[in-house]
Amino acid sequence: MGLSANDAFAAGGGRRNRRRYGRGRRGTLSEINVTPLVDVMLVLLIIFMISAPLLTAGVPVELPKTEAGAMQDRPDPITVSVQASGALFVGEDPVPFARLAPRLKEMAGAETTRPIYVRADGKASYETVAQVMASLSTSGFTSINLITDTGGPSSGADPEEAATP
Repeated sequence: MGLSANDAFAAGGGRRNRRRYGRGRRGTLSEINVTPLVDVMLVLLIIFMISAPLLTAGVPVELPKTEAGAMQDRPDPITVSVQASGALFVGEDPVPFARLAPRLKEMAGAETTRPIYVRADGKASYETVAQVMASLSTSGFTSINLITDTGGPSSGADPEEAATP
C-alpha cells in the first residue's frame, strides 16, 4: 500500500512539512494580549486624575468645616459663590448683588424648586451670606442649600470638659 501526497501531509509529513508551517504539529497560539489594554487604561486613569479637580466649581472659596453629612446629588443645580471679599458669582460669572435675583430667575425660569447651592468662604461676612440667602428666599426659590466641607468640630461639649469628671 502506497501513500499519496495527501496522506503524507496528514501524517505529519516530515522535516519539509514542519518547515513549511513553522511550528509543526502545534496549533496557533490564541491568547489575548492584555498589554495594550493595560496601557490604554493607565493613560485614561492619568487623564481622569488630572481632569477631575478641574470639574469642581471654578470660584476659589475656603468652605467652612462642619460635621454635617454629605447631601444627595440633585440634577442640574445652580451654584452661587461668595468670596471672602464679598464678591458674588453665579457659576463662574461675577454678578453684582443687585443683579443676583434677576439672573437666577433667568437661569431657572419658572422652576423655583431647582436646587441652589450657596458656597460661601468661611471668612465671608455673615451679613453678606445672610443677604444672599434672603434675596434667594424672597425671589421664590425653595431649595436653597449651604455647602460646607465635612470634618469640622463637633457641636457637643468641649472634649477637655467632657474628659474631666
